[in-house]
Amino acid sequence: MRHCLTRALLASAGVTAVLSLAVVPAGGQARAYRAPRSADGKPNLSGIWQALTEAYWDIEAHSAAPGAVLELGASNAIPGGLGIVDGPIPYTPQALAKKKENFANRLKLDPEIRCYLPGVPRATYMPYPFQVIQTPTYIMVVHTFARAVRTIYMTDHKEAPADSWMGWSNGRWDGETLVVDSTGFLDSTWFDRAGNFHSDALHVVERFTATSPDHLAYEATIEDPKVFTRPWKISLPLYRRTERNAQLLEFNCIPFAEDLIYGHLRKEPAR
Repeated sequence: MRHCLTRALLASAGVTAVLSLAVVPAGGQARAYRAPRSADGKPNLSGIWQALTEAYWDIEAHSAAPGAVLELGASNAIPGGLGIVDGPIPYTPQALAKKKENFANRLKLDPEIRCYLPGVPRATYMPYPFQVIQTPTYIMVVHTFARAVRTIYMTDHKEAPADSWMGWSNGRWDGETLVVDSTGFLDSTWFDRAGNFHSDALHVVERFTATSPDHLAYEATIEDPKVFTRPWKISLPLYRRTERNAQLLEFNCIPFAEDLIYGHLRKEPAR
């Protein structure tokens, strides 16, 4: 009986070893995922994607806290989050004071409240899906919030002709990674609801890498010498929306903000 049990255990161990060798290459490292190819042979990142993170409220690590409108109770509270920033944001002393002022006055100053375009990288980790539409010469990123759209120029690279909310994006491929270099931003967008901000000197370099059929690794390096003492980085996963008939639904928030922005100009109050 003892010899039979020993042989069975050895056989089981042998099967496990064979299976392990089957999934681990000779070099001893797990094989990197290789995304499906597009028509031009590049990784195909097309699809509907969404972030699942508390960075929407604050990109830095933070504890749960009450919201800015106390009458809304828990429905407006801030959930705690581990943050997506690699270390503390390196503000200059003057910029840090402005960040704190932004947070204290966020109900008046946060551009999201007025349905302004969210900017980069904030649009990526807002709690709304976005769609990537890929061609060899252009990659379109269509966001749910405020109908924001980005065009990433893959071949016709040039400097931004003018500053804008979403900036000007030039893209290239680095192996399996889409690298997007964006400049030409207005200073009117924030990174989150916590008042983290930038100037018109913002420079963002993003990296999108497929790590499985339904996941992208997203990184963005932030540089702005007017606000920060050095470049810094954020990183988070993005998840493919895989439910049947997944699609973007319109969230045209402008009508929801019109009275807030222009209500004082009305001759008669809105009903």
